Amino acid sequence: MIPFFILYGITGVVPLIAALYLLLRRGNAFAPEITPPVRLRRWAASFFVGIALGHVWWYLFYFYSRDTHSAWYLVVVGLDSITLLTTIGGTLLAMLQDRRRSVWPVLAAMIPVLALVGLEILYPDRPFMTMVTIYLLSLYVLFSVYMVFAVRRYGQWLNDNYADLENKKVWLSQLVSLVCLLMFILYAFVDVDTFQIYVLHVIELLLFCLLLWRVETLPLLAETSVKEEACTASEAETSPATPLANQKGGETLGYIDLAQIERLLAERCVDTQLYLQHDLTLQQLAQAVGTNRSYLSQYFSRQGITYNIYINNLRINHFISRYQEMVAANQPVVAQQLSSESGYRSYSTFSLAFKQRMSQTVSAWMNKSSE
Repeated sequence: MIPFFILYGITGVVPLIAALYLLLRRGNAFAPEITPPVRLRRWAASFFVGIALGHVWWYLFYFYSRDTHSAWYLVVVGLDSITLLTTIGGTLLAMLQDRRRSVWPVLAAMIPVLALVGLEILYPDRPFMTMVTIYLLSLYVLFSVYMVFAVRRYGQWLNDNYADLENKKVWLSQLVSLVCLLMFILYAFVDVDTFQIYVLHVIELLLFCLLLWRVETLPLLAETSVKEEACTASEAETSPATPLANQKGGETLGYIDLAQIERLLAERCVDTQLYLQHDLTLQQLAQAVGTNRSYLSQYFSRQGITYNIYINNLRINHFISRYQEMVAANQPVVAQQLSSESGYRSYSTFSLAFKQRMSQTVSAWMNKSSE
């Protein structure tokens, strides 16, 4: 059992160190140029603290009791369920920055667990713990389904407001966190003396490290979006008829002439090559055009595209134009460098956008063009 307790101690100390790092260190050791959301850091820290505490009280239970029919066991199960499910729920919700989601429904969902554990202590001959297991599994499934739809909505929000999506998407983060949560449920069905418990602890350790890295590489977006929405609302209230207003003929969108927005986009975004600016947001483009974010968003919606698609199309067109110019001038072309000059921080992001737009890879297109 000595190897198990060593591994058990490591998986208890690592999350404690991670929690202290998130709570006490102001700088970002993983990505110094990124400022992650404070709310996310705090929830992730609370999750890691819950894990560390769980290791403590399960160790005490194993050392002093080991009786799975005792009240002590029921109390430990209740504490584990409430702390871990609540904190992992808060961490997952804090990753979605399109709006602030309350955690109180997760807290409310823990009330039946407390009630069933209390009934099991009072009436140990009844199958209340079986009901707890079924309830927690059902809660896990419902929360997972909710997160699928919430993440999809978050992804649409990103496409509508941001040109650069590097490190902003959260599918991997959600998957890793949900796997962590599922592992804690699996612990209830695995014997300590089996090989599977060692495998679970190793996977748990890897997932904790990956989750910590993901929390620190997720840039802050929520506060920016709140400011943008406030700015949009203020503009709409104080200046309902902007310089783009045209109510006499032509297709209009609210107070905005679509053709006029298109002309201003050409003048102030395309001609000036504003689209090459890294991390250009919808709000920044709206200010450059002379309208507000809401009107511009509606304009892209009328065109059947998102803001992200609009900017990516301009950047890919720029890449193609520059490539053709360089080939005509017999200059050497390095796709990675040219993609960076076209507004992309990441070549992988450019490659994906290029393939979606051109239906072929960058290298295939370049080979075909050279022929």
